[in-house]
Amino acid sequence: MPSHDLNLLTALDALLAEGSVVGAAKRLQLSPSAMSRTLARLRDAVGDPILVRAGRSLVPTPRAVALRQRVRQVIEDADALFNTDRQLDLGRLERLFTIRANDGFVEGFGARLIALVAAEAPGVRLRFAPKPNKDVSALREARIDLDIGTEGETGPELLRQTLFRDRFVGVVRVGHPLLQAAITPETYTAFNHVTVSRRGLATGPVDAGLAPLGLTRRIVAIVGNFPSALTIVRDSDLIGTVSAHSTLSRLDGVERFELPVPTPPLVIAQMWHPRADADPAHRWLRGCLRQICSAHP
Repeated sequence: MPSHDLNLLTALDALLAEGSVVGAAKRLQLSPSAMSRTLARLRDAVGDPILVRAGRSLVPTPRAVALRQRVRQVIEDADALFNTDRQLDLGRLERLFTIRANDGFVEGFGARLIALVAAEAPGVRLRFAPKPNKDVSALREARIDLDIGTEGETGPELLRQTLFRDRFVGVVRVGHPLLQAAITPETYTAFNHVTVSRRGLATGPVDAGLAPLGLTRRIVAIVGNFPSALTIVRDSDLIGTVSAHSTLSRLDGVERFELPVPTPPLVIAQMWHPRADADPAHRWLRGCLRQICSAHP
């Protein structure tokens, strides 16, 4: 397959726009003699005179006229490829982004993200996909654009950025007997518990904190997300353990308290595939998420 000097396209675009070797030379900051040599190379490459004499001026051949728009489009595409940020026009952007996140994140940040996106890019739509597990194939296969979750839930090649830090807290219904005295590991474990696990696990970080004390929780229910746990807690005497953020919009009928044992912090991050890293629209969306999460209390 023959190779071509793609710099010739820039020269061809300038010649067709200026209709003059001298004008094209000034546009490309070349000498007239260098531009004449480039025109000769173009004629050989295209197999056409491109510009021909008509009195004292040069006029494009029919072949050159036919190429003009195609050449301009190639130049614009190349500019967009190497100057992506400059080419992003949020007012004209039309795109559907799929964000995978758990219910608590959508409830806490979804409305603010939608409002910010609509204000800056009215043609952009957001689809929030459920997060049933930690499978990273959806990012690798481009079935989602962003994955929101705790750090460590992603594959080694994927990129990540911290959005905010969260922590586990306990929750009970208003008036629960646990709240009548100081909460200790012993009083905490004296009641039945509901725990949250997408994988259906009955133990987690809280149990790891209780183990050195020789204490265990009595887990009587396992649910898949924090909102479900809060609903159950509100209507029962069960104790729940959820992320602090998941209670911000759901404190009606529920009281939260600091756990009597230490647990590791929750580092919430956005994750994406390297193929999207330089995409200006994707970069803008990541910036929107950082902006709304920076106000996280």
